[in-house]
Amino acid sequence: MTQHRNAIEVYRNWVAQTYLPSDLKAEIESIAGNEEEIESRFGLDLDFGTGGLRGVMGAGLNRMNIYTVRRATRALAEHVKTKGSEWVEKGVAIGYDCRHNSQLFAKIAGGTLAGAGVKAYVSPVLCPTPELSWAVRHLKAAAGIMITASHNPPEYNGFKAYNEHGGQILEDDALDIRTRMLAIENVFEIPSLTEEEAVASGLFISTPIDVRLSYLEEVVRRVRNDGIDDAGRRSVHVVYTPLHGTGLVPVEETLARAGYANVHVVPEQAQPDGDFSTVKSPNPEESEALEMGIAAAKVRGADLVMGTDPDADRVGIAVRTKDDDFRLLTGNQVGALLVDYFVTLRKNSGSNNAAMVFKTIVTSDFGADIAKRAGFAVEDTLTGFKYIGDRITAYEQTGEYELLVGYEESYGYLVSPIVRDKDAVQTCLAICEMVAYHKGQGKTLVDRLEELYAEFGYHAEKLLSVGLSGLDGVERMHRALDGLRRQPVSVPGLELEYVEDYLTGKRQFAQADGPEERLTLPKSDVQKFVFAGGHWAAVRPSGTEPKMKVYAAATGRDAEECENVLERIVQAVEARIRV
Repeated sequence: MTQHRNAIEVYRNWVAQTYLPSDLKAEIESIAGNEEEIESRFGLDLDFGTGGLRGVMGAGLNRMNIYTVRRATRALAEHVKTKGSEWVEKGVAIGYDCRHNSQLFAKIAGGTLAGAGVKAYVSPVLCPTPELSWAVRHLKAAAGIMITASHNPPEYNGFKAYNEHGGQILEDDALDIRTRMLAIENVFEIPSLTEEEAVASGLFISTPIDVRLSYLEEVVRRVRNDGIDDAGRRSVHVVYTPLHGTGLVPVEETLARAGYANVHVVPEQAQPDGDFSTVKSPNPEESEALEMGIAAAKVRGADLVMGTDPDADRVGIAVRTKDDDFRLLTGNQVGALLVDYFVTLRKNSGSNNAAMVFKTIVTSDFGADIAKRAGFAVEDTLTGFKYIGDRITAYEQTGEYELLVGYEESYGYLVSPIVRDKDAVQTCLAICEMVAYHKGQGKTLVDRLEELYAEFGYHAEKLLSVGLSGLDGVERMHRALDGLRRQPVSVPGLELEYVEDYLTGKRQFAQADGPEERLTLPKSDVQKFVFAGGHWAAVRPSGTEPKMKVYAAATGRDAEECENVLERIVQAVEARIRV
């Protein structure tokens, strides 16, 4: 976040506004004289990065509201206009999820684009994030805006910016938009049209319904496996929960179009609900999020439970085991299973086209090992699906590689390059196809996973978030990172082979006379410690709060051995961080 000049001065400017919406006016009045709250809301700007804006909704420059949305949108419009008049004519596609104020913010963004003379295509209905990516590409738009805060708590909302390829913007574009945004000092003077004025001007257009229809048709066409017959699909019983988000219509419609007739939607979680009232967190990474789905699956004798997050770009699953229980699978496990499945399909098809698996540097090597042994290329990217999308676009332009699978450990997957962001809609279909394929061979996904462990060795991973609370939290975080750079992590019983520091761009081997190599990825404050035997740990700071994220991975003969190694790695890293 960026320090503003004078919180009290800015606060007084907001108080003086005559036409503030009643909810924001009430908030402003309620904090009169509360210097700490005024500083929190007005002393900082909600920062704009490669993920756009994300924050708590409310009054102030450090909150999500119609004015901060208008400010970011105006900056995006100016960014588009620098590319030329033909880019302005292409317009900007806008989607929104089920959160409180999402539709309002989408319309505010459309009116602001119109006020800047830029065409806006605004979705007339709830829109999953991958559908927004598709819309940008389908409409050949200059950019995209998705109003969502993903899986954050109900009080949050966000503004994601997309480039013309349908991928989230990268550093250079984000910096330009951020600079333009911060140059707008008075958010109340940004030109904007009402929805009626914008529609009359011809610059506010409802996104045509054929955008969604073509997206769903293309998902089915690209992902459906011709080797599975109708009976095979009818044999798969699915329980699906959209977790109160945007996934209900597109996922249900996609599965129906593909031939899955036995799909039960969890009724208590089916309808959009910005309060996400039946879950502590609408995050499929959390086991609690799928509890209602698993309970329904046990009653109905289902094979599979799937749950998508509010903007339907990530999916978590649980699968029936041989003893009629259900097992939650991690993002790394599902990613490896998808790689295995699509490797098999590609081999069976006889295709000679070169294909690649993309994963992030904090994602398990399990899927990469499967791909490499089968003769497919693998490429690591920095954390964030925007980097995977960017590499898919780069290879598409050169024709060197096609996408086989792209994935990250945090439950985001892409199996068809029709979009440039993680896509739970197409992944839900891919998972159902994978279940049907293995069920036709008398296996569950757990059976296939155990076969892969027997062939490639057992893999286990762990993610730990270490909060560094207190006023000196940020200072302690930087001190810990500097300490790790001076002296790498030492884990009892493990031999450190090399350290990758993505901030300095160097790979340093541990032996005294070991060589130093340059890393090719963009700079990022991530350190990765790689040990003999395929074990590793990675550490990075949170971009929004004094918190460190620790990723650990281990390989071994069985789960017990891996868990033992993981525990030693995590303890060693955590001891170095809590300084």
